[in-house]
Amino acid sequence: MDNTRVFKMSFASIYPLYIQKAEKKGRTKAEVDVVIFWLTGYDKKTLKQQIDKKNDLETFFAQAPHMNPNASKITGMICGYRVEEIEDKLMQKIRYMDKLVDELAKGKTMEKILRE
Repeated sequence: MDNTRVFKMSFASIYPLYIQKAEKKGRTKAEVDVVIFWLTGYDKKTLKQQIDKKNDLETFFAQAPHMNPNASKITGMICGYRVEEIEDKLMQKIRYMDKLVDELAKGKTMEKILRE
């Protein structure tokens, strides 16, 4: 599977889709931000910088201040793949982010989503 196309997508282009997905299910942009902050270590200011620079996903994750060590606790299916079995580390991080937003949209509690 060629992941290059996905890696070159800008975070700025998928971020609004995450927000839209969450808001459709009664969740908020703030909650989307919380799960992204938790996963990547970005904060409000540094996340905005990533969006303003239109960095691709490869750069977004390469520059992430701190990947959460509990990210490995994220398991289950996303886009037909088990996230814990994805071999490509970058693709796995992208799918972790997809999975967290998915769980948010499905109404899971923040404690569960953030693996507390």
